[in-house]
Amino acid sequence: MRILIAGAGKLGYKVAEALSSNGHDITVIDVDERALQRVNNNLDVLTAKGNAAQLEILEQFNMARTHVTVAVTDSDETNLLICMLAKELGCARVAARVRDPAYAKQLDFFSSRFAVDFIINPDKEVARDVMRYLLQGGTLHIEQFAHGRVGLVEYPVSFRPELAGCTLTELDVFRGILVAAISREGEIIVPHGSTELADKDVLYLIGKTPDLKAFSGEGHSAPKKNLPRSVMILGGGNAGFYLANDLQETGAAVKIIEQDEERSAYLAENLRNVLVIHGDGSDHDLLEEENLAEMDALVALTGVDEENLLLALLGKQQGVSKVVAKVSRSNFISIIEQLGIDRAVNPVLISAAAIMRFIEGGQIASLSLLFGGQAEVVEIIVTEASQVIGVSLRDLNLPQGIIVGAVVRGGQVTIPTGDTVIQAGDRVVVFCVASLVHQLEKLFYRQKGGLFRELWHGRKDPGKSPAN
Repeated sequence: MRILIAGAGKLGYKVAEALSSNGHDITVIDVDERALQRVNNNLDVLTAKGNAAQLEILEQFNMARTHVTVAVTDSDETNLLICMLAKELGCARVAARVRDPAYAKQLDFFSSRFAVDFIINPDKEVARDVMRYLLQGGTLHIEQFAHGRVGLVEYPVSFRPELAGCTLTELDVFRGILVAAISREGEIIVPHGSTELADKDVLYLIGKTPDLKAFSGEGHSAPKKNLPRSVMILGGGNAGFYLANDLQETGAAVKIIEQDEERSAYLAENLRNVLVIHGDGSDHDLLEEENLAEMDALVALTGVDEENLLLALLGKQQGVSKVVAKVSRSNFISIIEQLGIDRAVNPVLISAAAIMRFIEGGQIASLSLLFGGQAEVVEIIVTEASQVIGVSLRDLNLPQGIIVGAVVRGGQVTIPTGDTVIQAGDRVVVFCVASLVHQLEKLFYRQKGGLFRELWHGRKDPGKSPAN
């Protein structure tokens, strides 16, 4: 598939990184030469310096032969203009990042009037992700698939210390549950039967949702964590605003602390049933005055990663049940589990996953990026074009790093064995390390149609310039 990405910032870089591993023809365009240099140094994609909002620039890329344009520059208006121009020049599909809440009520208008196919708001996506987490009965479920029938659980071995030192084959507690991956000191391990668990490991488990709830709710020392009745949000930016607005609809008592006086006034005026406090969220005395220790949940959404992590740690020390921290730097994600923070949300990864779902088409029902984008769990609707149909998993000889975690057929969930045979129409939940995503795509969509169906129609001829 031929894809143009306008904007070489964090989100543009992450989308280009994920797509390039799938074998697509990617061109990244930006006016910032330093940002383009970073892309050139690390990714196998083409780059071009220029303003994609200028008609004469876009005309050089033969938009009629471009399958997707993704506009993720720093300007909402520029992103919308790029999409409008790209669509006018014949690009098949376009996506824009729009962050300003002032445009929230106009998104349907943009989509219909200007034919923008997909609009992503990172702050809103962060709020939705946090909301899903806070409203779960247990804090361990981080994602659900197949309309909630299949779950992915992040489970620290420390919750069951007796697991440490045992190999997977020695344990029967995982019966009916797949240990898809292990996070150990920030590194991904794809386990096998002889893998020995360590006390600081975090397991990523795939299974039937009821089985995972039973497993994660029994036999560990983690406190019971129920739906939050009181939530403190530190940081009243756009993500904090969206989250507070959603939470107050549930009846939760919500406090939001914002340092900027003008922003505090805006929040107080526009949020119903939310207590807005003008103050420094990093002031421990203020947090004590506002009864941090009595909160059911703390969400740190300031603009500084280090501050969010420290505040989240303070919340854990004060006994807050659910603690969430926003981290924009991917290299911080690997230390979250070591710090004991319940959940980290990364706007770039969340937005990149949403854009990937849009680009990859209808056969992708859900997609989650893990380990800072080093792996993904994807729910695929199997089409008749797939080469995996009618072949047992054992005979597929899947490489280590691609693991079929669950098969859903007719509403029934099966945790597969080597004898399991996939059929057309099945929903399969697959764990895949990033380096093998292209092989996964070939397995499921090697023939016409499917996940990257545009790839097989009108693919760019090898060796031609993206501007041809």
